[in-house]
Amino acid sequence: MIEDIKAALDVLQKGGVILYPTDTIWGIGCDACNEEAVKKVYAIKNRIDSKSMLVLMENAALIERYVTEIPDVAYDLIELTDKPLTIIFDGARSLAKNLIAEDGSIGIRITTEKFSSELIRRFKRPIVSTSANISGKPSPSCFDEIESEIIDAVDYVVKYRQDDLQKSVPSGIIKLGRSGEIKIIRE
Repeated sequence: MIEDIKAALDVLQKGGVILYPTDTIWGIGCDACNEEAVKKVYAIKNRIDSKSMLVLMENAALIERYVTEIPDVAYDLIELTDKPLTIIFDGARSLAKNLIAEDGSIGIRITTEKFSSELIRRFKRPIVSTSANISGKPSPSCFDEIESEIIDAVDYVVKYRQDDLQKSVPSGIIKLGRSGEIKIIRE
């Protein structure tokens, strides 16, 4: 795992794109603060850039660096959830402009998965995480379901957990308003 982390870090630091395991499904990722890297991810997915992507962080305390106002309930939701949860916050900042939704929001998920968490901790910045599929096609639930078109398009494919056949599912998604109102997007 450590060699994979070092190789992935090198690619991220150079503005490249990785294919990596997350706390949910396999993801395509890059430096969430690098507009050119984000463009590459949109191109790989064949996705229009008005459809924003989420970012992974390894620590809830980091959210304040990337969101202007965080309702107190956000920390409770992160702490109490028993499955991966993506929270869409208003007032995104300090991220690649082409990553932020037209309404100024950003989806953030705190990962506790061993590989992605350690990678982000060492990278010291959030990483884009979007499903490893062409836009509009089904999300792969394990590495074996990822199309070769995706594998060939990224700069580095993480080896760790490729043989894990456990079926994974995407995270739940909620939108959290500045006053703490909650809208469920995906359970």
